[in-house]
Amino acid sequence: MSDVIGPTIEATLASATRRLLEDGRRAGSRAASDAEVLLGHVLGWPRGTLIARGDLRLPVEDLARFEALVQRRIAGEPVAYLTGRREFWSLELEVDANVLVPRPETELLVELALQALASRRNPRVADLGTGSGAVALAVATERPDAEVVAVDTSPAALQVARHNALRLGRTNVTFLAGSWYAPLAGQRFDLILSNPPYLADDDPHLPSLRHEPAIALACGPTGLEALSAVARDASAHLVPGGTLAVEHGMAQGAAVRELLAAAGLLRPATHRDLAALDRVTTAQSR
Repeated sequence: MSDVIGPTIEATLASATRRLLEDGRRAGSRAASDAEVLLGHVLGWPRGTLIARGDLRLPVEDLARFEALVQRRIAGEPVAYLTGRREFWSLELEVDANVLVPRPETELLVELALQALASRRNPRVADLGTGSGAVALAVATERPDAEVVAVDTSPAALQVARHNALRLGRTNVTFLAGSWYAPLAGQRFDLILSNPPYLADDDPHLPSLRHEPAIALACGPTGLEALSAVARDASAHLVPGGTLAVEHGMAQGAAVRELLAAAGLLRPATHRDLAALDRVTTAQSR
């Protein structure tokens, strides 16, 4: 450790929070939280330790590492990419720029999955477009009796997902490369899950998401193309009475219900997330 020291932890966090706020894309609580997470990552300390030791002065090497991360955050990089970690469903996942950062609202997909599996023993589950493996690993953790098959078209994403499964000790998940149902020929499942790309190619939110993989965000001129592909072939891969559950955008609920009904699925229903926004639509096979 260097003998050269810089400002205190308290002053360093205050300065970083102010600059993150000046960037204009974060509320005060989020800016402060981002600063604390990044400094905790540099020092290897939890938030409580940062606060308790706020009068401690930082070695300049640690300050320089922190400042570099703050600048990258101001440039728009997600905190999860800067730390290489993201918590989802109480699981600590490793993430990088090859996968979408798992969002809290996607936990609704896991909740509905567990409800659909409640009366089924040794169920088979497919997760289409698994990315970091977040949804597949959450279900596999809650239902160790389940056989989970996770599919993604990106070899780099599958590498991240496989590594997360290894770290978490989840041996009941198999990862397959391919587009949607292509690797699942002849297979049927009690439950099919998907959080596919659902933004249109010209969606105005895409520039703010430029650091995340475009293939996981946008899928065509309407934003419904991937959802349509998942719905269209679901019946051929569900057991009788099986469930399809898909995440989608907050304005897509009605359109997704129509897609699922047109695909021959029964009782399409849209469920709202904690922000009371349409987020997941489910339906059952005949």
